[in-house]
Amino acid sequence: MIKASLALAAVILTPRLAAAAPFRLLILGDSLTAGYGLPQPDGFQARLAVALKAAGIDVTLIDAAVSGDTSAGGLERLDWALADGADAAIVELGANDGLRGVDPRTMQDNLAQILDRLQARRIRVLLTGMRAPPNFGVAYVQAYDAAFAALSKRDGILYDPFFLEGVAADPALNQSDRLHPNAEGVRRIVARLLPLVKQLLTASAS
Repeated sequence: MIKASLALAAVILTPRLAAAAPFRLLILGDSLTAGYGLPQPDGFQARLAVALKAAGIDVTLIDAAVSGDTSAGGLERLDWALADGADAAIVELGANDGLRGVDPRTMQDNLAQILDRLQARRIRVLLTGMRAPPNFGVAYVQAYDAAFAALSKRDGILYDPFFLEGVAADPALNQSDRLHPNAEGVRRIVARLLPLVKQLLTASAS
């Protein structure tokens, strides 16, 4: 009887990573996580789901990535995206703010509100940063970088400085528009981010 009780307790206390119910992972982003210009199986979310499954992690992705979206758009639809709940979230926004010259302070405020709402619901967050294009000048780039630097210091979030690290500006890894990764570029992004995503989900299970 005692052994049976201990066995039952072990099952109850098993981390969520080994649970039957899949994680619900929100992807709040723009075209980079929406898979712009790619067949669905080659997009970021499909590749990430395959990589996590190969690692033994069962995940249901909540697709809240919209091509062309800014931080303001992400904030506006966050509550709708969370209607059915989530265990963790990847926030990938800011690229279109930079392309449109949105005031970095406005972008920072929008992203801070997104993080506030997610953390208020006890949803663990991986925030992935972006870099501003140089066409708005040095002062803009510095302010843009400072906005992400400030957000990266928030307690309770994981931070990746640059979503396109190792892929940006490489013609072999990008589509003809030079902005969006091709299938190989996505594969490399997923491989680089996978340890962080696994860390995010492990933390969400505790």
